[in-house]
Amino acid sequence: MVTSVPRLVVAAPSSGSGKTTVATGLMAAFAARGLAVSPHKAGPDYIDPGYHALATGRVGRNLDAYLCGPELIAPLFLHGARGCDLAVVEGVMGLYDGAAGEGELASTAQVARLLGAPVVLVVDASSQSRSVAALVHGFASWDPRVRVGGVILNKVGSDRHEELLREALDAAGVPVLGALRRVEQVATPSRHLGLVPVAERRSAAVDAVASMAAQVERGCDLEALLGLARSAAPLPGAPWEPPVAPVERRPVVAVAGGPAFTFSYAEHAELLAAAGAEVVTFDPLRDERLPDGTAGLVVGGGFPEVYASDLSANESLRKDVAGLALGGAPVAAECAGLLYLCRELDGRPMCGVLDATARMTERLTLGYRDAVAVGDSVLAAAGTRMRGHEFHRTAVEPGAGAAPAWGLRTPVPRVEGFVRRGVHASYLHTHWASEPGVARRFVERCRTS
Repeated sequence: MVTSVPRLVVAAPSSGSGKTTVATGLMAAFAARGLAVSPHKAGPDYIDPGYHALATGRVGRNLDAYLCGPELIAPLFLHGARGCDLAVVEGVMGLYDGAAGEGELASTAQVARLLGAPVVLVVDASSQSRSVAALVHGFASWDPRVRVGGVILNKVGSDRHEELLREALDAAGVPVLGALRRVEQVATPSRHLGLVPVAERRSAAVDAVASMAAQVERGCDLEALLGLARSAAPLPGAPWEPPVAPVERRPVVAVAGGPAFTFSYAEHAELLAAAGAEVVTFDPLRDERLPDGTAGLVVGGGFPEVYASDLSANESLRKDVAGLALGGAPVAAECAGLLYLCRELDGRPMCGVLDATARMTERLTLGYRDAVAVGDSVLAAAGTRMRGHEFHRTAVEPGAGAAPAWGLRTPVPRVEGFVRRGVHASYLHTHWASEPGVARRFVERCRTS
């Protein structure tokens, strides 16, 4: 099968160059012209896809070659881009930066190469003029398999500054497809783990996305960018599909959502549904009980530390969660979900499913992890290997009565997480598309528990 999807990858020489502003602005600007735009994000980031979804009206999806393997990048892309006129992929870090010590793996360049997509390089031009040509030439010539199709200049100071930059890049033979002024930068508030998610500031986020779109409309040649996207060759291969299991009885799987739990890959709910679950989203900040008939619970990542008081105040839901878990029902929790299941978080009572306490720290734990299931759980059989990502500033002090979930291959190998009865709780964010048996196993346990 060969599929033709016009596509662009928005990359940069380094983080902080303006990729999110440009990528989100392009998505919104093209969507405003009536195009169906498929939004994607390279890497494990959960937050940017929320802004992408706001810009396009479609689910933001991640493309992470470390978590899912390079072989799934094109199929997952085609799954998300089905029926679209254009796809825009926002890169991660610098163009050639990937998993530490793994060469090109999980870099934006690898994703662009696997998709056969032209790259638009966003360059922070605030402190340079003619040198921009040397910088762009270096990035464009480093890997001949990666096609840098043009440059968008960001933080341009004046008309004269723009003129100097364009002259330099003309000599380098790289088209300038846009120039955004320094005075027009869009403010998007951040905190300890990056941008504030859309779910926490929806009205302000709508305004921010509109500002990004307006900035891109003013400063970029949208027709030239669309022409570049259409120059991408047809992409061979079939779209990824979640494997469908025969349905005997559809158990209700409650999935935590709302402002406190915004970190979830779109494919997880799709895999659960394909495995035979009735997926129902609930908000632990507002809902006083789990959805009717809940047979299993999935609590993903987010910012429970920001909402610890409100989560703690919802005592009736905490008791409902504890009753479900202590009764042996399957529960899968990642990062924020792990904290929510603890006895307390920063001194505030949580669900008490795990004999552990959690607290905020000054230390950032960040990085990809190779993991192996230490024992059998509702998610995986002992010995199952998966790849994941850690990203948190909290620490958990365990009590007794639980086995570890994962053995991690890090500079100092260690075990991590908790398995107790039907509970699997861990800091590790995983992408279930890399191991579809995880969703099937979980739903089957929900059906039979």
